Amino acid sequence: MTETVLLALILIPCLVIAIVFHEVAHGWVANMLGDPTAKEQRRLSLNPLRHVDPVGTVILPGVLALTGAPVFGWAKPVPVVQRRLNNPRLGMMAVAVAGPGTNLILATIGAVLFGLFLGTLTAPPTGLGEIAFMAFNYFIVINLFLALFNLLPIPPFDGSHIVEGLLPPHLARSYAKLRPFGFPLLFVLLLVIPYLFPSLGIVENVVVPPVEWAREKFMALALFVAGG
Repeated sequence: MTETVLLALILIPCLVIAIVFHEVAHGWVANMLGDPTAKEQRRLSLNPLRHVDPVGTVILPGVLALTGAPVFGWAKPVPVVQRRLNNPRLGMMAVAVAGPGTNLILATIGAVLFGLFLGTLTAPPTGLGEIAFMAFNYFIVINLFLALFNLLPIPPFDGSHIVEGLLPPHLARSYAKLRPFGFPLLFVLLLVIPYLFPSLGIVENVVVPPVEWAREKFMALALFVAGG
């Protein structure tokens, strides 16, 4: 088994779990807060096929990875109708927080399980043990990255809904006008600017440092659980 195939076999399940739970969390919280749209469209399922966007989940990340560009993508967004929420302003913020929050919960579960796994080791892992070691690491990092990446205050990320909810109504309305330009803005900020000015990469300068900081904390949790 080549390293590329092995890496794919590890990364794909980690990504699928992280993305699917992230999206379902949005719909589940929306349903709790009065908007059953996701439930009506059968999007509260953990079946990955209900959430895959052919371009955003498969084609774009693959092309970016092959070209060495920053890899990002998206799943098919779980539908949320803000006006159907019991409290549209606060409800939308709660729905937005649910996705990244779920990824942090998954990272915590991953760290605890990783610690339990480490506690069983009496020697450096080999074979399946080494694969499990890699899988736990990637699972934690992917969930941390997805959580923090989605908190960027750029439409259509979850962070934009949080910012919109925190702003005074008149500023929120102005900020909301950026939403139709979200994806073009995303491409400019994440691809064009880093290509023209490599030192200004948002992922490298804004997202990666807190992900690395958080990773250290979660690895410390794993070591604590392992008894080390």
